[in-house]
Order: sequence, then C-alpha cells, then structure tokens
Amino acid sequence: MSLPSRAKGFKARSLADYVARELDPLIAARGFGEASLLLCWREIVGARIARICAPASLQWPPQRRAKPADPSPGKRRETTPREPATLVLRVDPGFGLEAQHLAPTIIDRVNAHLGWRCVARIALRQEAITPATASRPSLGRAPKPDAAARARAIEAAEGVAEEGLRDALIRLGERALAGPSGAPGDA
Repeated sequence: MSLPSRAKGFKARSLADYVARELDPLIAARGFGEASLLLCWREIVGARIARICAPASLQWPPQRRAKPADPSPGKRRETTPREPATLVLRVDPGFGLEAQHLAPTIIDRVNAHLGWRCVARIALRQEAITPATASRPSLGRAPKPDAAARARAIEAAEGVAEEGLRDALIRLGERALAGPSGAPGDA
C-alpha cells in the first residue's frame, strides 16, 4: 500500500509551533513576555526552590509617559527606562518564610535567565503547589544508553576543555545517539 503523495515543498511542523501560538496570549495576560520562565522554572531556580514555589504572574509598574520630543533636528528623543517588575509567586503553605529568605536568590536567577534586570521584587501568595506545577511530571527512568552510543558521545565531546560542560554534552549525546527507545540508531 502506498502513501498519498504530498505537495512539493511541504514541511512538517512540530507540535510546539502550534502550542506556542495558542499559549502566547495566555502568557502575555499574566505579564510574561515569554514562556521560558514558566516552562523552565525548575531549571532556572533549582529543584529545592521549585518544590515550594511557582511563578503566578509578573506585575509591571505603570509606564511613565515620555517627555514631548524636542522639535530641533539632530536631538534624540529621550526615553525613560522601564522599571523592573514584581514577580508574584505561589508558595506552598508553610514555606512562605523560607521563600521570603530565598527571594534575593530567586530574583538573581530569574534575571540571569532573562538576561536583564526584569524583576526587582517578589510578592508571595500562599497557595498549595501540586507536584505537577512545581516540577515536570516524571516519565520514568530513561533506558540506559548502550556502550556504543556512549563511546560516540565521548568522542564527539573530547575537544571541550571544561569538565562540567563536557559531561553534560556526553549525557546529551548518549541520549540523542541512543534514540527514544534506547536502541542505537533510532535517533
């Protein structure tokens, strides 16, 4: 049985392309400019902090109106820099004090992830955090990659001088070369 022919130039799109288009208005309504803060929360703040709190929204201060432009040519229009936002966190009941003490660390990690001073304050809202919102659901242990995939990954990463980065690349390479089922060549 033959498959129906597809139009020339048709390319498959990933599901993420469709989901992102639908999520963008929802994320923007919460004050977030991008989804990475929500989707990568555990990686940004660490597993310990992600167990007790999760981002709810970003509250931006009202924008100041810019001064009227000077009509003289050659002068640049001065713009006022945007003031940083307040990150509202949902915190598991009983961990509010700990989250308050960790606030400077959370602010530093979020700003480092975003690449600019986006967050200046944190507001806490006590609300039960379910394991699904605190961290990614566990899909079980990944199968152990075979020796051939590990050897190819080590060979590919041998030029990297930094040990931590090299180890991370080897782990990534093992999984990528082993494929989704753990068998070599499935990728």
